[in-house]
Amino acid sequence: MTRIGKMLLPILFLAAAAVKPVAAQAVPVIVSPQKGEVIQGVVTIRGSSNETGFLSSEVDFSYSGDTTGTWFLIAHGSQPVNSDILATWDTTTITDGNYNLRLRINLNDGTYLDAIVPDLRVRNYTPVETPTPAPTAIQPTLTPTETLTPTPFPSPTPFPANPAVLTSTDISNSLAYGGLGALMILFVLGIYLWLRRK
Repeated sequence: MTRIGKMLLPILFLAAAAVKPVAAQAVPVIVSPQKGEVIQGVVTIRGSSNETGFLSSEVDFSYSGDTTGTWFLIAHGSQPVNSDILATWDTTTITDGNYNLRLRINLNDGTYLDAIVPDLRVRNYTPVETPTPAPTAIQPTLTPTETLTPTPFPSPTPFPANPAVLTSTDISNSLAYGGLGALMILFVLGIYLWLRRK
């Protein structure tokens, strides 16, 4: 090792020992309610906002799927909160639907940190949807086969005689009476015409 390297080695060692590890900065968090949860009435929002450089905090909501970036204030805080109540939200004042919830912490340096809970389902005036259960596999059960015994068919019973049936005699009589009636009409008409000529 060179002479310069030997001199630099203790300096590097001391410099490494003097550097303090940077503590991981905590992130704002909303513990309750959780993503996808159904909420009704007055909801208690719990979480933590105790960040280094805390200036103020606000809890807001927005419509789920809104692309305009519009948030509506629920509560404003001037003191940091550690695992406690951040705000209470009266959901009866808004229409039923899906919403996002945000905790924003404003810091002294002009920056901010956000914690967002998406897809909260407000259901004060509409029924709560029940999730469709996943289909379960049905195991086939073996059933013993039954021996079929033949059952005799009932013997047919004859139908009663139909009173509306026409016999050949009835048809012959109808034709005879019809023919006689036609001859009588022709005879009477002939007499009438003969008398009229006179």
